[in-house]
Amino acid sequence: RKKDDKYKIRMPKLRVVQEYKDIRKSIVDVERNIFKFKKSSEEKSRKREKEEKFFRETFMYDKEINVINTATAECSVPSERRVDLPVTAGEQLDVIDVTEGHAVICRNSEGRYGYVLVEHLNFG
Repeated sequence: RKKDDKYKIRMPKLRVVQEYKDIRKSIVDVERNIFKFKKSSEEKSRKREKEEKFFRETFMYDKEINVINTATAECSVPSERRVDLPVTAGEQLDVIDVTEGHAVICRNSEGRYGYVLVEHLNFG
């Protein structure tokens, strides 16, 4: 044997190892992304529960929350009080309850509840 043969590096084995590392890395990335997705949906559900709790305490609402109708906001209206729901034009809202007067209790896509004047809504 020659001295050079002793120190020769076999490249094919190294490539296989590198490919295996790449595959493992991509699998780990996918697992991390799935974990992030679960975490964000968990945060959203916690936020919705918090909003619902606030709604029940503020509005003294002890009935079951059912969607009566859906409506679209015709114009953007900022909220002046915490109990008013700020809406943007074209936003879809779930109507939860009808109150006496010109307001209805609505829920937006983020799960926030509040009063919205009927004249700002388009039912259809």
